[in-house]
Amino acid sequence: MAREEARPTRLPAAARRAQLVDVGRAVFAKRGYEAASVEEIAERAKVSKPIVYEHFGGKEGLYAVVVDREIEQIVTRLVDAMSSGSPRERLERTALAFLTYVQDEPEGFAVLLRDAAPSKRSGQMPALMYDLADRVGGVFAEQFRNAGYDPKAAPIYAHALVGMVAFVGQWWTETRKPPPAETVASHLAALAWMGLRHLPRRPALLSPSSRRRR
Repeated sequence: MAREEARPTRLPAAARRAQLVDVGRAVFAKRGYEAASVEEIAERAKVSKPIVYEHFGGKEGLYAVVVDREIEQIVTRLVDAMSSGSPRERLERTALAFLTYVQDEPEGFAVLLRDAAPSKRSGQMPALMYDLADRVGGVFAEQFRNAGYDPKAAPIYAHALVGMVAFVGQWWTETRKPPPAETVASHLAALAWMGLRHLPRRPALLSPSSRRRR
């Protein structure tokens, strides 16, 4: 008698959803949003396409879950890093926490740097980094308020820090002989700290009229 083909393992709904998120993250990291397909995700997960649609409603739904999970993981790490210590120590730990995420989760970082879904696109820098900076801005606002600074300025510094660390993180993952994460974090923190330690409560241009000069 011919042997029956093994049927895919039937997983509980929660386990199947988690599996699809992991598989989806790998495909989005490798292909980017546009080139990724539900067919490939289903094939890698050894399920039928309707299963993917059943759990996420389609590719963009799965992509949104993958992105939300990555951003939440980064924010959690940054919040932990900023929870205690001197301002300089918090800055160093924040930079190191981001780089550690880049090192630990290369696929997740790749997803954040690749092309986004149409609903997430804006500007030249990956729109997902804007989303991350917005989330970090909320954390910064609380820190600014506690230190007596205007919390409305927090998004400026959050976007500056995320942009700086993200681009350095990309270089760090692509260089042939990357220095240790601690070394990179120390340089990033030193650069940022030189400005932040003397941060005025109400920054202003030294010579506003210079903007009108030619």
